[in-house]
Amino acid sequence: MNFELNEDQRLLKDMLNQFLTQRYGFAERVRASREEPGYRDDIWTALSTELELFGLTVPPALGGHGGGAVEQMIVMEELGRALVLEPVCETLFQCGWLLAQGGDAHAGLLSDVAAGKVKLALAISEPGMRYDLDDIATSAESKGKGWAITGRKSVVMAGPWADHLIVAAQTSEGLSLFVVAVQAAGVTLHAYPTIEGRRAADIDLAGVEVGPDALLGVPGGGLDLLEEVRDRAIAAQASEAVGLLDRLLTDTVAYCKQRKQFGQPIASFQALQHRMVDMYMHVEMTRAAALLASLKLDGPAAERARAASSAKVTLANACRFVGQNAVQLHGGMGMTDELAIGHYFKRATVLETEFGSADWHLARHARLSAQA
Repeated sequence: MNFELNEDQRLLKDMLNQFLTQRYGFAERVRASREEPGYRDDIWTALSTELELFGLTVPPALGGHGGGAVEQMIVMEELGRALVLEPVCETLFQCGWLLAQGGDAHAGLLSDVAAGKVKLALAISEPGMRYDLDDIATSAESKGKGWAITGRKSVVMAGPWADHLIVAAQTSEGLSLFVVAVQAAGVTLHAYPTIEGRRAADIDLAGVEVGPDALLGVPGGGLDLLEEVRDRAIAAQASEAVGLLDRLLTDTVAYCKQRKQFGQPIASFQALQHRMVDMYMHVEMTRAAALLASLKLDGPAAERARAASSAKVTLANACRFVGQNAVQLHGGMGMTDELAIGHYFKRATVLETEFGSADWHLARHARLSAQA
């Protein structure tokens, strides 16, 4: 199998890397994370208009250029390497993909996604729910020709930035998905910063009324869509982790070459060399797992799910090992705000558990393998 990028994919990677290197400085990123709205609107606009990045999950008929899993992998790796705040994954590779499955009913909103006019967030998790999608308790009752949605969502990543939410709710037919405007009557957001400088929200839905066109797909068809979008989100996060962990490793090696003890660089100490080699191995295992998960996204559901869970376990272990060792090898200054290393470590800590812990996905992989 040929794992080499084609010419268009190499151009995408080089273009995005060059753009972020030149225009997404670390100091500006930190400043944006501490001010409102919590991201850089100029970067969001540039990604959509100058780079035309947001058409990757949109069919050409709706203004996009329909990229695939490899393009998603390339984009997320570069975003992870630059520690980008902007909700690209949530808008494009989670909610954008779901909208594309909803048919013509959401063509207008999908066109706005391609143009960078809207931001989206996925509202799944609920208080006390953990990771099983069957435990979703939010309900949607038929009301007239539309629906009334009642429930509470927790830790909705990018929720405070979103114009629309995709909400998972139980109907009489089963779990279903609805597109809900954040400004709709009955929607209340409780926003807060996350440890890595992004934004999340707890969201109350008090009888929020939506029309029939708010339904994504068919009533009761939400579970399969959520299972797939979670696997796609994990593949995207695994690619993000590759870029992030590679930066942690690169910065750590560079620091160890400069820091001297007993008159020589600490990088010359064999014990620390072994540790950095182990960090490198975790980065490369995550790279391989991200590639496998990305290539399996359009395959059979069971294979896709096993590859995604394998990637999640791999990236969770790597985020913990590489992140903790990067901080330790930098000493106490590893967690200071002045160094990028601490900010990357915090993002790695979030990636470790988002969309399921390593233990949960290990059990899921074992269950799926037993059924194969």
